[in-house]
Order: sequence, then structure tokens, then C-alpha cells
Amino acid sequence: MSIPQSGGGPIERHEQLAEYLADGCKPKEDWRIGTEHEKFGYCKDTHNPLPYDGERSIRAVLEGLRDRYGWAEVREGDHLIGLEKDGANVSLEPGGALELSGAPLETIHQTCDEVNEHLREVKDIADEIGVGFIGLGAAPIWMHEQMPLMPKGRYKLMNAYMDKVGTTGTTMMRRTCTVQVNLDFGSEADMVQKMRVAIALQPVATALFANSPFFEGKPNGMKSYRSWVWQHLDPARTGMVPFVFDEGFGFEAWVQYMLDVPMYFVYRDGKYIDALGQSFRDFLKGELPALPGEKPTLSDWADHLTTAFPEARLKKFIEMRGADGGPWRRLCALPAFWVGLTYDQGALDAAWDLVKDWDTETREAWRLGAAKDGLHAEVGGRKMLDLATQVVDIARSGLKVRARPGLGGMVQDERHFLHALEDSVETGMTPADELLQHYNGDWNGDLDRIYDASAY
Repeated sequence: MSIPQSGGGPIERHEQLAEYLADGCKPKEDWRIGTEHEKFGYCKDTHNPLPYDGERSIRAVLEGLRDRYGWAEVREGDHLIGLEKDGANVSLEPGGALELSGAPLETIHQTCDEVNEHLREVKDIADEIGVGFIGLGAAPIWMHEQMPLMPKGRYKLMNAYMDKVGTTGTTMMRRTCTVQVNLDFGSEADMVQKMRVAIALQPVATALFANSPFFEGKPNGMKSYRSWVWQHLDPARTGMVPFVFDEGFGFEAWVQYMLDVPMYFVYRDGKYIDALGQSFRDFLKGELPALPGEKPTLSDWADHLTTAFPEARLKKFIEMRGADGGPWRRLCALPAFWVGLTYDQGALDAAWDLVKDWDTETREAWRLGAAKDGLHAEVGGRKMLDLATQVVDIARSGLKVRARPGLGGMVQDERHFLHALEDSVETGMTPADELLQHYNGDWNGDLDRIYDASAY
């Protein structure tokens, strides 16, 4: 999850809120790709989750990356809670999952190299202390009581609030992992089209990347349990944001949505101040109960923008949030999928043509179906597998037009990063299907086998 934002002056006009988002507009030649992924750490001998402290711990991994690979510390009080280097950062999810938030890079070749280098560094440190990391959308065996809460003030506040606004908030915090990609837009109109395609087709990404069929030691009846968890969380800040498809949607409409999202906190002098359930509208008027008489800065607005969790999220870029964490091939496939769909205008138009006639109920039905049945979902007589095949074809065409070579020109373009998804639409099998096949076959129901099978 996000680290505190900085660098924003006082908010003196309402218009600054939308202007902050509009400042993200960039010419096409400046569009970049930022890949993020989370992974669960565990002790190799016991398969227990990593604590924050100790010889085999999250802190030990962070210190190893700092000392051996030159990452700079990010601290909160006395605690090491992250690392920074070359525009990227490593941070902690609430239950101790380790997240790489990659630098904004020009090509999928570069962002995939970054992911692979990070995984190599982490494995180097982890192997020495008897630790491993797995790529899954949900913790397959661990119980809530086993999961430590990382020492970050933001998480302490969120943890206290989550069970008041849904049934799965603390599960999301501690026992789910995702991979996402952050992408740019050129104008307000471009943002609108990309957001609409992103929301409508996020269930296709959920289905293709489904990788969480187990929970608390047994099959859970879902292909993406992570997606199911998000369906039962705080409705004020999650979901398919149907207003994105309303006539007149733009930056100001997102501002109005965010002003209705209840606050979590205000960050001041290295500390998180409890503003749970309070209103940013009141904050703008100097009437926030947590800070009476004080008005917000643009940094406060930037922080607040990170506290909504819809299937695609608008900041100064667009975050694609619908995919389970997974094996390394899928970490590179996700940016290829969305870059192919959105960074070529012809592909973006073709994707929009697929979904422009869907209503709110259809989009939600695809979301629910993707979580439960993955590529085998059906809505209105249409099969997810057929839809996904079309969407992957469009993404492939977009990457072909981009024509960004790699390896000094030895690799023609970025299309090969879609191979994992092409395999899925050809066979109808996602990682979740493959794991279930093993569980019911050669594993003989021994779910401990998943650690070796899913380790990086």
C-alpha cells in the first residue's frame, strides 16, 4: 500500500483538487509503465508466515536488501518499513507481504527486467536466512491469528476500521496479494476512455490471472478468492464505480467521488492522526474533528486518493487493480496486457467497442463471475473464455503497433510477454485451475506442496 505523499502546498481553491489529477496528463512520448507486485514470505522449514522482527523476518529481508544492494531506508519512527532506489520502492503490506512498486519505465522489457532483478535480490537474501516467497492471490493455509500486523500507523488505523464497514477487510489486509500496473493518460478525454475500458475489462484480467483457489487449508470455491474478498469489503471505496460511464465523467467527477469516500487519517510530523470515517469536505472547510481549524494541503489530498480501492483507481495515473499475485511470467504479462490495450489508440478503440454497450449490471456480473469461475464464467450467454480470447488478441495487436524492441533489437517487440495469457485462452486453464488440478491429482490433497510449487 501507498507511502505518505509529500510536496503539496495548501488547498485554497476547490479547483485545485481536479487540477492535481489533470497534472498527470502527458504527451504520448512520455507515457510510462509502472509494475507493482506483492508476495507472501514464509519460513521454509515450518511454512509459517514471516514476523516483522527476528532472524528470519521481514525486517531481516529489508536490512539485507539495504546492506547488499544499496537500497535506502524508509522508516516510520523506530521501524524500518520500506526501501527506495532509482525511482522504485519496496514496502510492506499489512500482513507482511513484500511489495515492489517499480519505477516508471518506457517499455515492458525494462519493467520485466526490473521485476526479475528484484526477485533475484530478494531470493539471494531470503535463501541465506531460510526464507521463501510465494506468488499467490491469497494465503492458502494461514489463519488470521497467524498473521502479524506490520508496525505502520496507517495499518493500525485501517485494521480498527475495517470490520465496521464490511466483512473481509482484515482478510484483505493480511492475506491477499496482487499484481498491478500503473499507466499514463494524455488528456482528460484519454483518461475517460482508458478508465472506462479499465473498469469494464478488469474482470477479464481477474479471470486470466486467477490464482487463489485455496484458503485456510482447503479449496474455497473460487478461482480468485482475492477478488471475492474485495467484493465484501467497504462499499464506499471499492467496486466497479459505475459513475465512470456517466455522460460528463471527468476529473471533477472523480473528485466528487473521492470527497464522499470517508477518510482514514491525516499524516502530520511522521505520525498518522485518526480521522476514521470523517469527511474531506469538512476538512476543506477547516471543520475536520481530527484537526479543528486546520485546512488540508495537496499532500493530504494525495494521501486521501490512496484510500479508495476500486477495480481501477485514478490518481495522476491509472492503476489496474484486478489481478491476483502470481508466478513470474504473469508479473510481466499484466503490463503487457494493459499496455497493449491502452497505449495504442486503435487497440483502445477496439477494446471500447467490445464493452461500450454493457450496462452496470452486466459489468458487475462479469466481476462476480470472474472471481468464482475464472475463464469458465458466463454472462448473458457469452463465455468469458471467448471474451478473453478477443481481448488478448486486441492487446497483441496494440503491442505489435507499439513495436518496442528489446535486448538490443534482438527481440522484435513486447508481444512475447503475452505468451502466458495466450496459453490460458488456448487451454482454458488459469494458474488457479492448474493448482486445483495438482491438489486433486499428484498432491493427493496435500496443500503444503503449494509452497514449493509457487515459490519464486
